[in-house]
Amino acid sequence: MNSPFVHQSVLLHETVDAIVGDTNGIYIDATFGRGGHSRLLLSKLSAQARVLAFDKDPEAIAVGQQLMAEDARFTIIHDSFASLENQLSQQQLMGKIDGVMADLGVSSPQLDDASRGFSFMNDGPLDMRMNPNQGQSAAEWLQTVSESELADVFFQYGEERHSRRIAKAIKKALEQQPITSTKVLAEIIATAHPAWERHKHPATRCFQAIRIAVNQELDDIKHFLPQAIEALKPQGKLAVISFHSLEDRLIKQFLQKQARGDDLPRDLPIRNSELNPQVKLLGKTAASHEEVSANPRARSAYLRKAQKL
Repeated sequence: MNSPFVHQSVLLHETVDAIVGDTNGIYIDATFGRGGHSRLLLSKLSAQARVLAFDKDPEAIAVGQQLMAEDARFTIIHDSFASLENQLSQQQLMGKIDGVMADLGVSSPQLDDASRGFSFMNDGPLDMRMNPNQGQSAAEWLQTVSESELADVFFQYGEERHSRRIAKAIKKALEQQPITSTKVLAEIIATAHPAWERHKHPATRCFQAIRIAVNQELDDIKHFLPQAIEALKPQGKLAVISFHSLEDRLIKQFLQKQARGDDLPRDLPIRNSELNPQVKLLGKTAASHEEVSANPRARSAYLRKAQKL
């Protein structure tokens, strides 16, 4: 299936290089997208290796099925990465994985395709679901959520300072008629927003917040991270790309806690190794100036890496 919407994989080589160890091993691409990371990973592995990829998006699954037909080492799974343990347990693969990578957030084809409703740049139906066949669309969600809940979502997930004012304007507009298009919603937000940021559409933060809420993105990440560590064999590696501070903070705090080990009183006279740390931190990487110039969406990307002990 050839999509007119192209996805440039961010931090492509850095992510794949971070997890490759045994070239005969088993690897997970937790967010297949359009397969950039999976394809590069497969190019570095032997004929005995395996790559399992996950995605919620039916369009990504269609691309994955095409790759599966071309390469017997590859398997695509139509599920959220939050179901990693469930899927791997069925194949007796928990604790046997050499490397796990994830590229969080929304992909370029999802943003660029107006019919998916992720972006205010082109008018389209207000949907925003990673899997359009599951759960509530953004339009349906806006109808059901209360004004105070909506303001909280804007504040917490969009870090939007004018959350209450914007939530009030949206709920007022909904009293007249449903909001079913991205353009209409963006205009309501822009009109209600008192302080536009330079070089940033006033609806940016609110659209991000609605998308996170509709897809339960942060909850999925919270479920995924401990499962990813469990899935790895000792010395196996995890590499996760995030695109906004909420995701990055979640990953950073989780990995730091895993690296510290058991929560015991600080003055207890024991060695660090006795605290039972689960991982070794392998640092954080940002996209290069060259990559950001070629792909502006890479500018906010961070890659965090860790190795299971």
